[in-house]
Amino acid sequence: MDGMEKVSDIALKLKHSNLFMIGFIIIAAYILAVLIQRMLPWLAGKLPSRYRYHVLALVPVMRLLIIAAGIGFIIPQVIEPTVENLLALFAGFGIALGFALKDYVSSLAAGVVTLYEIPYRPGDWVEIEGAYGEVKSIGMRAVKILTPDDTMVVIPHLKLWDELIFNANDGSQNLMCIADFYLHPLHDAAAAREILMDVALTSPFLQFQRPVNVIVAEKPWGTHYRLKAYPIDPLEQFNFTTDLTLRGKAALSAMGFRFAEYPAFEGGRPPAA
Repeated sequence: MDGMEKVSDIALKLKHSNLFMIGFIIIAAYILAVLIQRMLPWLAGKLPSRYRYHVLALVPVMRLLIIAAGIGFIIPQVIEPTVENLLALFAGFGIALGFALKDYVSSLAAGVVTLYEIPYRPGDWVEIEGAYGEVKSIGMRAVKILTPDDTMVVIPHLKLWDELIFNANDGSQNLMCIADFYLHPLHDAAAAREILMDVALTSPFLQFQRPVNVIVAEKPWGTHYRLKAYPIDPLEQFNFTTDLTLRGKAALSAMGFRFAEYPAFEGGRPPAA
């Protein structure tokens, strides 16, 4: 009976609360969150690239602070902020969400964990469940990534609990690109390696502060070369890989190197690299 009276007291307070003030707080918080969502990415685009990721990482944090502040202002308008009232309100709210919105609440919880562990931030290039792209925004429930094919993919933070998340640059400008070359096994491997090193070092997209490397592996069908280097900006990764591939192929062909050729085989697919 006492519990019912407590719920009744809370509901009575809600009925006579200042609805205008609650509406004002909600609208103000929404407008401020939208401004943060638009202004910080705009500001990041105007700053040098080394500061871009730090500014973009502030977007989800600022939005969470705005939501928390809005809730903090609304609660005193709804109930008398005593310990008993707050416990009763949060207990009922938690039970209702736990049954009705289990996955949604789990995504919200994962969103909070994301702000702490930072497995990805705006500007990072990540792969989640086969979707690879740049993190454009991080909401309370999901992260949006833009793929190289200009497709926006919305991925719930729920995936954080049980999926592998691959982060290519992890909040920095350092994103490794790899250009693959397959040569006939009968050739001068040291000379081929030097050619590919020169190709990378003369690329206009190369970040000179990071190392350039060529990994060589012998396969049954030929020799596999992996030219590894870093572009100046992760946004240039595809242009960089294309530049390395085109000029690397041209340089190797000019020096008389033969490329590996797969013989006819069952299934129409080459063996795994």
